[in-house]
Amino acid sequence: MVEAQTWTTRRMSNPRLDSTATADHQLLDIPATPTAEVRNGIYSVGSHLSPNLLTALIIASWFTSNIGVLLLNKYLLSFYGYRYPIFLTMLHMISCACYSYVAINFLEIVPRQHILSRKQFFKIFALSAIFCFSVVCGNTSLRYIPVSFNQAIGATTPFFTAIFAFLITCKKESAEVYCALLPVVFGIVLASNSEPLFNLFGFLVCVGSTAGRALKSVVQGILLTSEAEKLHSMNLLLYMAPMAAMILLPFTLYIEGNVARITLEKAKTDSFIVFLLVGNATVAYLVNLTNFLVTKHTSALTLQVLGNAKAALAAFVSVMIFKNPVTVMGMAGFAVTIMGVVLYSEAKKRSKVTTH
Repeated sequence: MVEAQTWTTRRMSNPRLDSTATADHQLLDIPATPTAEVRNGIYSVGSHLSPNLLTALIIASWFTSNIGVLLLNKYLLSFYGYRYPIFLTMLHMISCACYSYVAINFLEIVPRQHILSRKQFFKIFALSAIFCFSVVCGNTSLRYIPVSFNQAIGATTPFFTAIFAFLITCKKESAEVYCALLPVVFGIVLASNSEPLFNLFGFLVCVGSTAGRALKSVVQGILLTSEAEKLHSMNLLLYMAPMAAMILLPFTLYIEGNVARITLEKAKTDSFIVFLLVGNATVAYLVNLTNFLVTKHTSALTLQVLGNAKAALAAFVSVMIFKNPVTVMGMAGFAVTIMGVVLYSEAKKRSKVTTH
């Protein structure tokens, strides 16, 4: 019988593994087996950061991008003299389409979803049209009213959401929810009456933007209800953004003229406009990306709470930068509106608990 070799005898029979066979008697250094992430060359974003620090950085990025795009839009449209809000919005949409394509197809931040039917395509197209209306109105309003007043009006989104939900879906809220909306409306009336730089057209288009944002959320909940048609927020942006750019193109040509030529001619004498437009369009995409990241790492409720804080912080920062006059009554109206939004959120949570 052949004697079974032990590990020691096998090792000693191999001169390459024999420590005595080497002149310097060195031991072999066998490397550890690499992990799957190392073998595939995949490193997750923030893998070397603690979860709390990563969440804090994401929230800080969310505040920076959301307030940054507001201030950049205001500076471009009101102070720099670039009075083309439709073309600016179209640049935002083109930017979102390009960055979304790279983020989904190359960086793979979320799995790619495809449009499955013509019916789904037209539903997304309808959402894109509402989205265009809301964003163009919001950007246009910044030409005529301060950021602080713009944010006060924007805080009334829950009021319009409740109205559209009732008119379109006949969805009724509890009496507590409707009562919570009263200070939202009262606060904006108070702020409007005491706004030193009040402009009727700017006020109306800002209300239109707020209503459009609320309408989009209601319509999106109706159109994309089936599991097959539901799209991730980043995939929805990937399809909505190019559609929105196509919708805006004829409007900017008809209303604003040959803006592309005007912009190129301005860039020849002032290259800063290129930096402003590219930076503005990039930050516009980062708003959508950080919205997704905040929801992923916290919750949708946290995003809603941050939205209320952002409105107040954006108003404060804009007053510090642009030095627009404010009144005590205007600040009180803004505070009442924000308080009403908080009460509305709490009332909605309680009504959901009771219904379930």
